[in-house]
Amino acid sequence: MEDLSIQSRNCDLAGSGDRLAARTAELINISSPSRSEVEIALYIRGLLEAADVPVSLVGETSFLAGAAARRTCPLVLLVGHLDTVPAQGNWPGRLQGGDVFGLGASDMKGGLAVMLELALAGRRRPVDIGYLLFGREEVSAAESELRPLLKNHPELGAADLAIVLEPTDNRVQAGCLGNLDVVWTFRGREGHSARPWLADNAIDHAVSGLSALQKIQPQRHTVRGLEFVRVISVTAMQSGVAGNVIPGLATARVNFRYPPDLSSAEAEAAVRAWCEPHGEVEVVGNSRGALPPSDSPLLGRLLEAAGESLEPKQAWTPVAELAAAGIEAVNFGPGDPAYAHSREERVSVAALARSYAVLESFLCG
Repeated sequence: MEDLSIQSRNCDLAGSGDRLAARTAELINISSPSRSEVEIALYIRGLLEAADVPVSLVGETSFLAGAAARRTCPLVLLVGHLDTVPAQGNWPGRLQGGDVFGLGASDMKGGLAVMLELALAGRRRPVDIGYLLFGREEVSAAESELRPLLKNHPELGAADLAIVLEPTDNRVQAGCLGNLDVVWTFRGREGHSARPWLADNAIDHAVSGLSALQKIQPQRHTVRGLEFVRVISVTAMQSGVAGNVIPGLATARVNFRYPPDLSSAEAEAAVRAWCEPHGEVEVVGNSRGALPPSDSPLLGRLLEAAGESLEPKQAWTPVAELAAAGIEAVNFGPGDPAYAHSREERVSVAALARSYAVLESFLCG
């Protein structure tokens, strides 16, 4: 295996902020909400193939470009998703001051732009690089196209490190929380609002359950030296059919973010213990988190290039799917999480340039 200390004379550590900003705006202006990623997938594949970057197809909107197998060098995977959440009056994009505004700017078309420019640079580097791009990340994990991509390319399990370019504000973040979603149903008996004593108001049962859940405080867990926060939240409520009807049914959506050392079964058991004394629980999604990766020369070199210490990822990200496939992975991307999924979504040109420079420095050894 080639020593990572070898320096490539072809490395461009600065990159071009203007070029990266233009690429980000270009990608923003190709609409790609979840389940509608075909156009952007075709466009990116065309760019890569025109630059003689080999592309292995898995589906219409998922593919692997660059190194497809481990050879004599370390294999690094750069990973990104093509889809965005629905538009909120923030499409198409625009350049304004030192920022690129628009749908997906932070999550994660800025990261895609950095990946693309690294791939299109055509430089020799002392590592093999694979570029994994896939759709349907912003919907349920069961729909994600990353899982079949990993299944169809088991050789990727030999990768030494994967870097997911989700928004981290150019911090290196490891591990991720598990993500459990349930529908919580409260049952009563319908009746006329003029005679509520003849009914049994489901909202009263809901209030009792929600009050109990509200008493569960955030809890900090240290996992492999990183601190994750366990939290449970009510994210939606629905009840009532008319202004003069006592409702016999109320439902709530509950989201539980649990530490990566907790199994999915343990997480479900905890939520049932909290919720089932008050109503029925239906699990609609449960994705286990990922443990932080072990120390390795590649991870140390990435931290050195970024000038950062390792942080925990207080969210669920595709590092969990990579970890399940036996690939150690971290999050590092130019987007600011504070702007992800917001109407004023943006990424700074300076952050794009820094992300490119850090990754080029890391990849060049």
